[in-house]
Amino acid sequence: MNKNVPVLVFEFDDYAHAITKIVKVENPEYLPVGLNINSQTFRKDFNDWFRGRSIPASRQNLLGAMEALELSSSYELITKGYALSLSDQYWVRPDPQLTWKDINYFDNAFSDDVGNSLMGIELKTENPVLKSPDNTSDGWLRKRWKIVKGKRVLLKGGSGHFLQEPVNEVLATKILEDIQADNFVSYKLEVIDSKPFSICENFITPDTELVTAHQISLTKKRESHISRYEHFLACCADLEIPNVESFLHQQIALDYLIVNTDRHWGNFGAIRDVNTLKFIGMAPIYDNGTSLWHDKSNTAIDAVTDFKTEHPRPFKRDIFQQLKLATSFENFDVAKLNHIEDKLNEVLSASPSIDEARNDALCSAIMARRDKMKRIIEDI
Repeated sequence: MNKNVPVLVFEFDDYAHAITKIVKVENPEYLPVGLNINSQTFRKDFNDWFRGRSIPASRQNLLGAMEALELSSSYELITKGYALSLSDQYWVRPDPQLTWKDINYFDNAFSDDVGNSLMGIELKTENPVLKSPDNTSDGWLRKRWKIVKGKRVLLKGGSGHFLQEPVNEVLATKILEDIQADNFVSYKLEVIDSKPFSICENFITPDTELVTAHQISLTKKRESHISRYEHFLACCADLEIPNVESFLHQQIALDYLIVNTDRHWGNFGAIRDVNTLKFIGMAPIYDNGTSLWHDKSNTAIDAVTDFKTEHPRPFKRDIFQQLKLATSFENFDVAKLNHIEDKLNEVLSASPSIDEARNDALCSAIMARRDKMKRIIEDI
């Protein structure tokens, strides 16, 4: 189902955790973006998409959570919670009496049991309730959904000794605020049991869905002579997504400034209206935590050297070459960051896992990175 619209009927093997047969396609236009009903690999592609809704095996504390929930695999959580998510409106309806209105997590409460187990919190019941949007949450860091004052909010933790990823989310927020960006997720810092967590409101509504850049890129075949960047722009043009290039310039500039090593095809994209199937625009900039030398010691923080990756992230292996894709920096005025150091210092000092020495090292490195970027932009 896509909200109230039947999309297709399939048979599912609970033991193999796989779709074994596509019985009937009822409304192909409501399929997830990037899936082609006429493709010879349609069932495999749909299986890949469906399995992609499960919690990844790399998630921190996943084995402990599965043991606490008495499950053998995170795949089991997909069907036990009707495959519901807070990122889109797709779900599985095994019983025709079930309605979207009665079970969706945008309007209805959900259990904390899965979220607690994923966070390493001991369950207080022998019969945990498995209906939760945490069943389909992506990413490797500890995270969970909660309802706070009627709003669906996402909490994310950190890794390693410094637990810096949630702090980085807030630092990126401060940077985007100062350059007066208009399309980004605003993160705040919460300290729970002496550990930092980022918290943000859900930017998807009961009438919208997040379509990842990966899904968008699958809507047409990339020719060998076309770059990934040009291909993505062409796909967006075909889908009539507005203001794509201006948005990408801003995101690319931010990623360069904060040395984001984990921008990939799954953590940026666009927002589509699930009722009209029309694209509203690019999704706000989000998921900026794996940046700012989060896993480096103080002495290894290097504001000057640009990194290269084995695979494009997302358009180029070389972060400097990727920056050069941005032909305009009108919406990323680095000069507006001249007086941001006090704000960064305030955020860093609020985290119990970051001491004064690391605070100073990071502030100095970010300022040096800002100055380097100023010089680069002047030369481009």
